[in-house]
Amino acid sequence: MTRRQLLGADEVAAALAAQAPLRLVLLRREAPAAVRALAEEARRTGVRVTEISDNDLRRMRQRDEPCDVLGLVGPDPEASASDVLGAGGAVWLLAGVGYAGNAGYAIRTAEVSGAAGIFLDSPLDPAGRKRALRMSMHAQRFLPVHWMPAPAVVDAARAAGRRILALEDHGTSVPWATNLCGPLLLMIGGERDGLSRALLERCDGIVRVPMAGFVPSYNLQAAMAAVAVERLRQETGSAPARD
Repeated sequence: MTRRQLLGADEVAAALAAQAPLRLVLLRREAPAAVRALAEEARRTGVRVTEISDNDLRRMRQRDEPCDVLGLVGPDPEASASDVLGAGGAVWLLAGVGYAGNAGYAIRTAEVSGAAGIFLDSPLDPAGRKRALRMSMHAQRFLPVHWMPAPAVVDAARAAGRRILALEDHGTSVPWATNLCGPLLLMIGGERDGLSRALLERCDGIVRVPMAGFVPSYNLQAAMAAVAVERLRQETGSAPARD
């Protein structure tokens, strides 16, 4: 299901009236009484309502129009692991990512690119996971984020009929020559060791983002973003991809 941002009270009210899958309402802290009443109506129907500052609301809105409230129509950010993998779209798996900043930026990249969800098999402790979510701009409000072992994610993705692709510096295919459409599990490894041989052997293909500099690799989220943007290009039909 495609995410759609609702800007302003009229669009949020229309979504409530149409019983659209409204998942989240972001309410300006200084919003007038009428808008607060609308937010309470949404809350009574089970929609999560979060109050945010003027600055946060301005950064989040996709159109340059002042408003007191934003809404999100789309997939359930609290969907279970099996529901995420059983749906369509792209799902990301980060295996072995050990830095909270990298994990957070990757979660944000997944959400911005419209992924159905993201899984992390990470040594981060609870405090590290909390830092990662904070650095993601709390993107878990908008897409499912699950922390679970990589082999279990791969098993469930395979059972759900997803193709599984890895991103590695020794891949044999560049993103624009790889079919990135349809239900995918996209795997990327940790900062030092990448993906294990056991995980790579379970992939349907390995994708390499080209590099031309002296430093041996991109930062994790940069490589991830390159593939995510290419997937969006292919999904919108900009040009055919070659297998």
